[in-house]
Amino acid sequence: MKQLKGIFPALLTPFAENQINESALRSLVEWNIAQGVSGFYVCGSTGEAFLLTHDERKQVLEIVADQVNGRIRIIAHIGAISTDLSLDLGHHASSLPGVDAVSSIPPFYYHFSQEEVIKYYLDLANELAFPVIPYNFPRLSGVTLSPDIVKELRMNKHIIGVKFTSDNFYDLERMKNSDPDLLVYNGFDEMFLAGLSMRADGAIGSTFNFMADKYIAIHEAFKTGNIGEAQAIQSQANDVLQALLQTKCFMAAEKYVIDLIGIPFGEPRRPFIPLTADEKTMLKTKVQPMLKLVLK
Repeated sequence: MKQLKGIFPALLTPFAENQINESALRSLVEWNIAQGVSGFYVCGSTGEAFLLTHDERKQVLEIVADQVNGRIRIIAHIGAISTDLSLDLGHHASSLPGVDAVSSIPPFYYHFSQEEVIKYYLDLANELAFPVIPYNFPRLSGVTLSPDIVKELRMNKHIIGVKFTSDNFYDLERMKNSDPDLLVYNGFDEMFLAGLSMRADGAIGSTFNFMADKYIAIHEAFKTGNIGEAQAIQSQANDVLQALLQTKCFMAAEKYVIDLIGIPFGEPRRPFIPLTADEKTMLKTKVQPMLKLVLK
């Protein structure tokens, strides 16, 4: 699965009058392809998946697949509480030319048992017969995909990797140590270099939408053994993240930064709150200079 390694922006979803802004989405896809990204992760947490209707999730993926047109890779997030809803999204995704794999958060809210979580993923893998990447995000899902769970899932040939959004790098290393062919994506942008040091194959991240060049540079510096350079660029990225975290709504802050690029992304859907005028001024003052080489 070498072709699925690298830097994948977890695409944000643009809105205009609360509808999908197709032209903005196409523009961001094209802009990021020009930055040199490896692919896109579509309709995940960053894409406000659980604030979109079922049909909107399909619409977003169709737009992205059409715009990419096979030039780079696409991973479609199909997660839902219901196996049947996820399967419907999965059948749609796997039918689209250019979609290379599907991914899913574990079923949440009802405190499903480990047996039920494992069955959920095996049902997806068996019924779709398509590459599946489970999404380990304990902080939001309430479910930890442990090395033992991943080992059991990997007995199914269609389960190819893990999106690993956790700071438990011990688990990440244990997964890779016991299964070198497992494809692992680091999920926390601010810890990308740490994930690489524990053998992550690449990363999927939200701030990759507007500073993929930094993460690509970190990856290249790490691969060539230039750890000092990688650390310096990670610090630059984290300076941007620190400014975004000063706002009350990180999602709205990310969308505003894309506005600064010149692509109108609108506000996130309710109950997310919009930025204040002061927050926008702060971001324009602090963040835009830090992204000067990117904002062309």
